[in-house]
Amino acid sequence: MKILLIHQYFLEKGEGGGSRFNEMTQVWSKLGHSITVLAGMVNYTSGKKPERYKGKHYYKDNNFYPNVDVLRCHVSESYNVNFLGRLWGYFSFMFSAIWGGLRKTEGKFDIILVTSPPLFVGMTAYVLSKLKRVPFVFEVRDLWPESAIDTGVLKNKTIIKLAYWFEKFLYKRAKFINVLTPAFRDKLIEKGIPSEKIRFIPNAADFTLSEKLNDFDAKSFKKELGLEDKFVVTYVGAHGVANHLIQLIDAAELLRDTNIVFQLIGSGMQKSMLQEEVFKRKLEDHVIFREPVAKEEVFKYILASNMGASVLKKVDTFKTIYSNKTFDYMSCRTPILLAIDGVSRDLVEKANCGVYVEPENAEDIAAKLKLIYTNETLLQEMGVSGYNYAKTHFDRLKLAKEYAGYLKEVIKA
Repeated sequence: MKILLIHQYFLEKGEGGGSRFNEMTQVWSKLGHSITVLAGMVNYTSGKKPERYKGKHYYKDNNFYPNVDVLRCHVSESYNVNFLGRLWGYFSFMFSAIWGGLRKTEGKFDIILVTSPPLFVGMTAYVLSKLKRVPFVFEVRDLWPESAIDTGVLKNKTIIKLAYWFEKFLYKRAKFINVLTPAFRDKLIEKGIPSEKIRFIPNAADFTLSEKLNDFDAKSFKKELGLEDKFVVTYVGAHGVANHLIQLIDAAELLRDTNIVFQLIGSGMQKSMLQEEVFKRKLEDHVIFREPVAKEEVFKYILASNMGASVLKKVDTFKTIYSNKTFDYMSCRTPILLAIDGVSRDLVEKANCGVYVEPENAEDIAAKLKLIYTNETLLQEMGVSGYNYAKTHFDRLKLAKEYAGYLKEVIKA
């Protein structure tokens, strides 16, 4: 197959963040498929554009991976300024990716795969699908605009109305829709999408990264970090409105009399505010901030942690999602501190791989950590259970092969 993948947030090599399709495309290339990626130039958490892209509208990286070419398309640098800036960032990519797909890519494609959010990338796929006369598959990684509305990011009624129109338009015209959780499938069926049009290939654990570190000395690395006598709860990911990391700082304030430390790795719009709160409350010994690190490196921090945190704001939309980082923790045999209700809670409880705490309830987070943090046997059992469950049900290699088979079905259909 020759696949055109449209993914505004496709990561740079070694960049931290959601690496679903960085991993998927590498598996597909090994299966003999050729992939061209239309991606954005701005990092989705930092909102920054690397120097090599500045002043350019397009940047072609041939053989980014074997058989995988990446065309970086213009995204406005107003992306992380405010909501209107981010909205223009979405639209600027939509337009530049359409032009890039038409004029900057080579050969004929068998299929177009687009992954959202942002929702507007779907319009890029639709236009290119029409002009190139190939089908497109629409993947839903997050329910948008619902998540933006629930978190208070999206308030303008006109834009909300436009977003819902976009959503309906794209769902109707996609050949098939892939969802990442069973709850997404249920929501789409409620919206009138035929069940036979929906497939479920979820997020997954990349065991190739964790297994590379089988001989890694986690205790020595923890000592290097000055945390050898600490119970470390590590969070890896964006520091944004949706993540609501203030709840971990509130919990840290209630845990001053313990050796529990929260380690927050990543960047985002709220990081400066969170750092100011830690300084103001004199919690520097209990909350540590680290800059984003490469995916391979971040696994070292996870392996040297006692628990991994998956947390989000307490809104109904987030009851429908699986958190990417949860699978990373599972692949490292690291038990999970989960502050996300719904399907994520069902997953962690079914896999017996962590502790659920009520989102935005600092007292509950602190109380449950106090109950478990000295129970090394239980924590070890949870880590092993999560690893085994993910290996059986959420192995990236198996799911990438299944996805490729699914795309072949779409082409034949």
